[in-house]
Amino acid sequence: MTATLVVLALIMGAMVFWLIRQTINVQPWAEEGPIGQDHAGGPYSVPAAKIGLIVFLGVATSLFSLFASAYFQRMEFGDWRQLADPGVLWFNTVLLVLGSVFFQLARNAAVRNQARGVKVHLLVAGLLTFAFIAGQLWAWQELQKAGHFLSGNPANAFFYVLTAIHALHILGGLWVWSRTVFRLQNKVEVYKVRTSVELCTIYWHFLLLVWLGLFALLLST
Repeated sequence: MTATLVVLALIMGAMVFWLIRQTINVQPWAEEGPIGQDHAGGPYSVPAAKIGLIVFLGVATSLFSLFASAYFQRMEFGDWRQLADPGVLWFNTVLLVLGSVFFQLARNAAVRNQARGVKVHLLVAGLLTFAFIAGQLWAWQELQKAGHFLSGNPANAFFYVLTAIHALHILGGLWVWSRTVFRLQNKVEVYKVRTSVELCTIYWHFLLLVWLGLFALLLST
């Protein structure tokens, strides 16, 4: 159990390091469009937004790590009964992977200033993410139909709490996604939403890695 926790921590640490490295290496003046174009938020809005995201991801990583640690410690008590994970979680995982892929495609299209590609890939990514949320609710319903309620077993409680917290993070990301899609629908130039698309992409990659860690944790125990 300790070894698994260490592996999860190393994965999260490597991911945060990669995000910080990407932030340092990005040159906002080269990505936000030609010199002289109007950039909403001023010349310092891009690095500030990325630094803010990095700080938030660091906090979120600490939060999920603490839950994972508590999960392992709580398993040692005698009242812990292993929970059979719903099979729909595999399908949900595929949906989240595809959502992350389409966000990356949207980011690549934004770099190439392809408005249609950004719109299409963002819409598909959002639909896949909404489908993931619906799938998680379906998994909850399947558990409740089988008699696995929140208060019935510590393993049940951890499953509901972990999946709920992850879903809340996704809903927060979907709010930013919806604002970006709305701006594109109003014919905003691609360079003005390029940073939002990039930040959404990084955030979805993070949520995918977190979910893979949580899914592996739930399956292994």
